[in-house]
Amino acid sequence: MATYEPKTDDYELRAYKVYDCKVDPDQNDKSTEIKLCTFKRPHMRAFHCSWWTFFVAFFIWFAIAPLMPEIKKTLGLTGQQAWTSNICSVAGTIFMRFLLGPLCDKYGARLLMGCVLMGASIPCACTGLVTSATSLAILRFFIGLGGSTFVMCQYWSTSMFTKEVAGTANALVGGWGNLGGGVTQIVMGTVLFPLFKLGMSPEAAWRTVAIVPAVVGFATGFTILRISDDCPKGNYKDMKEKGIMPEVSATSSFRDGALNFNTWLLFIQYGCCFGVELTMNNASATYFKETFELTTESAAAIASIFG
Repeated sequence: MATYEPKTDDYELRAYKVYDCKVDPDQNDKSTEIKLCTFKRPHMRAFHCSWWTFFVAFFIWFAIAPLMPEIKKTLGLTGQQAWTSNICSVAGTIFMRFLLGPLCDKYGARLLMGCVLMGASIPCACTGLVTSATSLAILRFFIGLGGSTFVMCQYWSTSMFTKEVAGTANALVGGWGNLGGGVTQIVMGTVLFPLFKLGMSPEAAWRTVAIVPAVVGFATGFTILRISDDCPKGNYKDMKEKGIMPEVSATSSFRDGALNFNTWLLFIQYGCCFGVELTMNNASATYFKETFELTTESAAAIASIFG
């Protein structure tokens, strides 16, 4: 198998002397190709870690959605209270996305991705402890922080691939990651929920089933911190210590982005399309169950089509 060894001024200082992908030394050794069938560091390892962690984050984020009919019944929630919890789950990710963009510039995507995913896994595991509309809204706010992993997902792949292929890389990792919002509907509502019901009541089942994605999420976040890299030349912390990467101000980065008119155009466009996706992921299962009098399992299976 061919390997590539660009001889740049920082050759002795970078983490990898040889790459499995073709790289462009003028773009910080970013890859000029996407080799989907390899998991080698640093480029393709980061690629696969990026989409998988984003997938798991979306799985965790919407794990409650197919179970909402059961949760509403147990807690005696009104439709408005259920919608409030949906809004809270979105509010958390909006706040974090504004914060994490500049932090990626300073610390890199890998560290933030792992920490946010592990952090979101903790409230997900606590789903069974909710006892009221208020506790459900608070819980979903903190689980929703995991939705901000989209920022790291896109930043990470952009850090690994040249501008000529970064669009394709971003589309792949973002698209595959987004599948988590649909897959969680059928896995949580149609597969795991009925399995858990075999040995317990429906209430006990929805209170315990969320432990499964929580464990997967925490394990994934911890693992990527140890097996992947921030960028082709290594991790930001090591590169700064070796003097091959300058310090970056998160505040300055945020200011530059916020003052760019194009940022707000994209903000409006993304808000419109992503808002529809969040609504469908959150409301579909409940809608199908209540409108067509389906079982929780059937409603979740149909809702997964829209994810």
